Amino acid sequence: MGNKPGTRELADTGIAGQTRQALENMKTVLASAGSSLDRAVKCTVFLADIRDYAAMNAVYATFFPKDPPARSTVAGSGLALGARVEIECMAVVA
Repeated sequence: MGNKPGTRELADTGIAGQTRQALENMKTVLASAGSSLDRAVKCTVFLADIRDYAAMNAVYATFFPKDPPARSTVAGSGLALGARVEIECMAVVA
């Protein structure tokens, strides 16, 4: 999720900012587990509003410029903290 690290406060109100922060948070978590975004094999993106897809996808593509992992995108309401996006990722740990 696009919260500020160590808080329950969203880093941004916009979809681009929340997507960017969610992926930065994911990079940090994966690194702490001995992995990285390069080793991601499957992501699931949850959007509060499917109309945010294009803006989310533009940011997402900057984090996975080559050989992105498999991905599903689901629209629904009620994301934690009123977030506009949540991203779940499975990655290989060496």
